[in-house]
Amino acid sequence: MENSKRCRDSFVVRTSIVLPPDTNSHGTMFGGKLMAYIDDIAAISAMRHARKHVVTASTDSVDFLHPIYEGNSVCLEAFVTYTGQTSMEVFVKVIAEDLLTGERNVCALSFLTFVAIDENGAPSPVPQIIPETEEEKKLYNSAKERAELRKKRKKESEILAKRFGTDLPW
Repeated sequence: MENSKRCRDSFVVRTSIVLPPDTNSHGTMFGGKLMAYIDDIAAISAMRHARKHVVTASTDSVDFLHPIYEGNSVCLEAFVTYTGQTSMEVFVKVIAEDLLTGERNVCALSFLTFVAIDENGAPSPVPQIIPETEEEKKLYNSAKERAELRKKRKKESEILAKRFGTDLPW
């Protein structure tokens, strides 16, 4: 299909070693640091797909499934799973590896949504996605349900924002 790309065309991998400045007092990786890695790799994947600048529109919940310890390697994999007119859903998988034993664990999974923007900061069309593998097709086919949940969550956030407002102090 013209103006379409395969999921694998947006595939990105990042591997780092977890050093002491990356950890908390428990010797495990800071959650916020991992979340920054997730946003970074997902943005690269979205830009690779769109070949345009992108902005993060949403990050689904990040569930920390297993701790990542100091001295582990942390490997993130990301690819675009679904596209709208100007938006892209990106899946990120995080795996930690004990480099001394070889033990590996899936530590987090996340879905993020990005919007491609033009030089004026306005939403810009993106190529459609072509899922090929069974995993890609499964993620593609379940994307609309995740999008509906995001829309509902966003509306709830907007209601809360109005309720809490900007008055200080809380």
